[in-house]
Amino acid sequence: MFQIDVDELEWIDGKADNPEDLCAHGHVVVRIGEEVFEYFATVSASALYLLKSISEDHILGEEEQMLPCCGFSIYARDEKLDTVDIIGCSNGIDWSVFHRENQVRIVTLSGKETILPLSEYRQIVYQFVDIVEAFYQRCSPKILPQDKIDRDGYIAFWNEWHRRRGR
Repeated sequence: MFQIDVDELEWIDGKADNPEDLCAHGHVVVRIGEEVFEYFATVSASALYLLKSISEDHILGEEEQMLPCCGFSIYARDEKLDTVDIIGCSNGIDWSVFHRENQVRIVTLSGKETILPLSEYRQIVYQFVDIVEAFYQRCSPKILPQDKIDRDGYIAFWNEWHRRRGR
């Protein structure tokens, strides 16, 4: 079993809307097999990491956590502005995701494994991602940073998001 639920979406100041805050936060509950993980995470970064994990392996402890505490720096990888790196702190909850043929194997820190069809995994991730994106859409348009690095990072974030989501 693999399931992700999110609620209590907000911006870092705890408000329901903040046009200057670029990173959404929320209460996330993830069920992987019999284990349940609960965390107040930067759900915008989580959503992008989960989208990446649809097509790429994710190794626990080698990359940013799937449910990161923060994602305070977003950097465009190149001038095309289609891929980002998100930097946060070391706090969060993580697990591995491995692909084999048309299946996904999720391995938790305790070593427990859950295997499910890639199509099912993709659908669960898309549901989570769509909830987070709908939160952004309900809020005021973002005031983009004046700093080119920060502005390009945010633009690249959404470009990668939409590319990976198929939009």
